[in-house]
Amino acid sequence: MKSRVARKFVEYVCNNYIGNFLGFAIGMASTRLVSHFFTTRSIRNLWGLTAHKTVVDKHTYSTMEWVISVVIGFLVFEIVSKWLGKKMSEIFPKYKLTRWMVEEQEEKKKEAVG
Repeated sequence: MKSRVARKFVEYVCNNYIGNFLGFAIGMASTRLVSHFFTTRSIRNLWGLTAHKTVVDKHTYSTMEWVISVVIGFLVFEIVSKWLGKKMSEIFPKYKLTRWMVEEQEEKKKEAVG
C-alpha cells in the first residue's frame, strides 16, 4: 500500500511540478518575444515617432505578453509532462532503488499482452 501511494506521489511530483515549473519559466521568458517585435509609446521613443518596431498601446502590449506566455508555457508543460513520463518509465526499471515505481505498470502491460 505504501509503495503504491509513494509511487503515485513521485509520479505526480515529477510530472506536474517539473512540467509546471518549466512551463512557467519558459512562459515568462517568452514575454521577451513580444518586446522583440512590438513597443509602446513612451518618452524613450518620443511617443512612437522614432520607434523601429510596431507601436501598440499598453493594454494591447500586456495582453499580447499574457497570451504568448500562457500558450508557450502550456505547450512546454504538455511536452515536458509527456516526455518526462515516457523517460521515467524507460529509466526507472534499470535502477534497483526505483524499480518499485514502475512494477505495477509492467504488470498491466503483461496482462494486456497475455
